[in-house]
Amino acid sequence: MTRTASRKELAIYFLKLGLVAFGGPAAHIAMMEEETVRRKHWLSKEKFLDLLGAANLIPGPTSTETAIYIGYQQAGLVGLFIAGVCFILPAAVIVSALAWVYVKYGSLPQVVGILYGIKPVIIAVILQALWGLGRSAVKTKFLAVIGFVALALSLFGINPLVVIFGVGSLAGLRLWISERTEGKAPRLRIAFLLLLIPFLAYAAQVGAAYAEPSSTFGLWPLFLVFLKIGSIIFGSGYVLLAFLQIDLVTRLHWITTTQLLDAIVIGQVTPGPVFTTATFIGFLLGGPVGAVVATIGIFVPAFFFVALSGPIIPRIRSSPASSAFLDGVIVASLALMASVTYTLGTAAIIDFTTVILTVVSLILLIKFRVNSAWLVLLGAAIGVLKLIV
Repeated sequence: MTRTASRKELAIYFLKLGLVAFGGPAAHIAMMEEETVRRKHWLSKEKFLDLLGAANLIPGPTSTETAIYIGYQQAGLVGLFIAGVCFILPAAVIVSALAWVYVKYGSLPQVVGILYGIKPVIIAVILQALWGLGRSAVKTKFLAVIGFVALALSLFGINPLVVIFGVGSLAGLRLWISERTEGKAPRLRIAFLLLLIPFLAYAAQVGAAYAEPSSTFGLWPLFLVFLKIGSIIFGSGYVLLAFLQIDLVTRLHWITTTQLLDAIVIGQVTPGPVFTTATFIGFLLGGPVGAVVATIGIFVPAFFFVALSGPIIPRIRSSPASSAFLDGVIVASLALMASVTYTLGTAAIIDFTTVILTVVSLILLIKFRVNSAWLVLLGAAIGVLKLIV
């Protein structure tokens, strides 16, 4: 049985998540699943997977949009803003503080030790979520097969957008052909509309990449640059890096490549959305006001796209072909999570201590259902001790 969260519960949970959600989008999604599905019972696994699939269909930061979808599903438009703002706010404050240190002292704080202990815990959290979500998402042998295909394509470096929409389209097309041979021929209008998204996004990306913005810095141009970036990006933080490089370094000359790389590092090592990289850059360029302007600019599109697409999700499930398309998108999304986990794992599990941390965390999560937030804090403490010793 599921229950509806109150607005206060939404605010408290997503504020807490924003403080401990290290590890990037895959880890954020895993933590949301752990809490909203298995602990708080706000959502069924199937509903959570639908929201995750929808978040992968629209531009913007996937984990942030998943949080916003959860808020919308629980408390409508008010819940949408509560969940999104509360998830983003802690990270934005932390990044702003680090940006102040960076501006004052010209270097980044030492975070290697903390990350050493946190990363293995994050791997365990993601593996636990993948196992639980995968058992609900992979409903047929066909979905299992295309899930493995999606994983292989992702590991070979195929664009995530191509993987998601390609696998989704394959699942929808298979059902449509099957139903048509039986004389049922379900309508594909919604599915075809969804298929337009990657082509429109690609066209927007090409156009945005070659737009010639003004080189004069100001808060309004700063807002517009990040609004554009937040509106057209599909994929990972590496895609964000490419667009920031094109606009802020190559064309506008507002920051240097070194500053951009430092901003990306801060976005990766702090909890919460990776897109708070924009907060760091905004602070460098315009102080606290610039940080606020850049943060609002890059995240506003996510709220808009979720509010626009949220009511459509039940309609997708009501159409057999579109529902099959969404099933394919969900399986592909989990395959992308698995691919990212493999990459993160090779960097996180590097010695005997990190192996033990991963295994122990996985046992505590699965058998004893220990809250992942405590394990993240424990990992951070072990990392600090390792650095001191």
